[in-house]
Amino acid sequence: MIETSRLRLYAASRDAMEAWIDRQTVEELKTAYTEMLDGCLEHPEQWEWYGVWMIELKDGTHIGELSFKGIDSNGVAEIGYGVMTEYESRGYATEAVSAIVHWAVQQPGVTRIEAETEYGNAASQRVLAKCGFIATGRAGAEGPRFVWDH
Repeated sequence: MIETSRLRLYAASRDAMEAWIDRQTVEELKTAYTEMLDGCLEHPEQWEWYGVWMIELKDGTHIGELSFKGIDSNGVAEIGYGVMTEYESRGYATEAVSAIVHWAVQQPGVTRIEAETEYGNAASQRVLAKCGFIATGRAGAEGPRFVWDH
């Protein structure tokens, strides 16, 4: 578990991930979370790099999730994140991303963290900039790519 001044971040257990998947009403999210669980089961020693991380306020209120998309053989991990609409514009995403990136780069073998945002998602791009990510000038399937090197 990672704690900040206002948040708690933790990788969900298998049971919690299965329950999370069952509660999803958007098929695209259900598929994505199922793929994440499959990654966890295929790489149990790297659970944190494949699982869903829950973002909660200190009082236990769930406000969002984040995840990595595994970690490659070069030590590169890609992060994705989201905060529920009613908790946007309060700095929670910035606080969560900053905390998880600083945790990640302290893990053995990690060389770089990357992220990708949708083209029109200026808020997410601001979060990345505040957390020290730099635009690469390249785009991926979802939009512009950003990198955090240490």
